[in-house]
Parts: sequence; C-alpha cells; structure tokens
Amino acid sequence: MTEQSMHTSKFFLTAPSECPYLAGREERKIFTHLSGKTAGLMAQVLAESGFRRSQSLIYRPACEGCAACTSVRVVAGEFAWSKRFRRVQRKNEGVFGIERPATSTNQQFDLFQRYLIARHKHGGMANMTRADYEFMVEDTPVDTMLVEYYGKDGDGCEGLIGVALTDRMSDGLSMVYSFFDPELAANSLGTFIILDHIERTRQAGLNYLYLGYWVPGSPKMSYKTQFEPIEALHDHSRWERLTPPDTAE
Repeated sequence: MTEQSMHTSKFFLTAPSECPYLAGREERKIFTHLSGKTAGLMAQVLAESGFRRSQSLIYRPACEGCAACTSVRVVAGEFAWSKRFRRVQRKNEGVFGIERPATSTNQQFDLFQRYLIARHKHGGMANMTRADYEFMVEDTPVDTMLVEYYGKDGDGCEGLIGVALTDRMSDGLSMVYSFFDPELAANSLGTFIILDHIERTRQAGLNYLYLGYWVPGSPKMSYKTQFEPIEALHDHSRWERLTPPDTAE
C-alpha cells in the first residue's frame, strides 16, 4: 500500500455511545471501509496501529478524554505454558478444530444464539438474526477463515462446540470473534480456543496472535493479559512487552 492510498482513504467518526467496558463513560470510534485489491494490505497496516476489523469496516477507539482500550498481541513463538493452561488442555483432551472457509451455517448460528443468551443476553449482538450472522462471517474483504471445534457437548454427544472467526495476516492471526457451548464453560473452552490459536500461529511460522483490546479495570478483558509474553500497543505506534500485575499460574 502506498502512502498516497492511505492518505486518500476516508475515515469517519461515530457519535458517542455508552462504553461497554467502563461504567459511566462514552465511546467513539474512528473507522474506514476495506475494499478492493488493497484491502488485505490496508487491514495489516491499520492493525499494526491498533485497528480491528468488523465485516468490511476497520475501526479504532477514539474516545474523548480516554485511552483505556489497548491493543494486545501474544508473541506465539515464546508463549509460556503455565500450569493453569496445561490443566485447560487436559480438560479439553479430544477436542479438535478444523479450518474452513468463512461460510456460515445453521449449526453455527444455533450455537451462536445459545452462547449469546447465556453470556451476553443484554449485549448489542443479542438480537442478531441469521442474516446478520451471515454478514458477520462472510462479509470480509480479507483472508478470513473459520475454525470449528468439535467434541462432546453438554449432553455428552459429539458435535460442534465452538467457533472462531479469524483473519490471516502477514505476521500472525487475528481473532475477530469466537463463541462456544455455554454448557461447557467449566472446561474453560474459551481459553482453550485461544491456546489452540496460539499453536496454529506458531505452526504457520507466524509471530503474533492478535487478541483485540485489553481494557485495564474491566473484568471482561482481564483474561487477555494471562497469555504471556504479550505485547501492548502504545501511542498507536510502539509495541512493548506488557508485565500484567494479575497474571495467574
């Protein structure tokens, strides 16, 4: 991508809305559209400065008076397997993932709905229709895959128990969204999916697994800093190793 093409891209700013992470604050986002032959390269360049993709849009928080949202990425080749992570692996022994094209299915959507009802009943995605889900998965101008996870569901039957929507980038993988069978929450399946993606990143010879935003002070986001070593983006330009105070074994 040339400097000229970046400068000619049109960026937009959303109106203020309630912050989903920190009570009493408002969020705004700056975003642009991804399209054409340069979409993949533009997504890579913008991801390195803290942007995240959602369908054919790519955005970054631009909140007035707040810079709490911090982009983080796991250094896959140096990932440290703590005792806790090894326990999660043992809990999910027999679970396996299959990489597929970014194509939605009714089975995925049924699992997606059960996940939202159990975990995010009052969230912004709770009322998504089958068509909305299809757009979320398939409306992508970049190299995107689905990883479907199979194993025993809450009834002890073999079946689809987790899904991750993931972008392939030149230096790593970027997890866009993931969900799983809420009846398997005790198995830490969400953590297992991240661990599996770290291994997929490493096996592909790539450097980083991008996990999106970490928000200090938000319980929803604290889990991300447990995957060490992890880098945080400062001033939209410098990736530095993060030493979180809440890292657990």
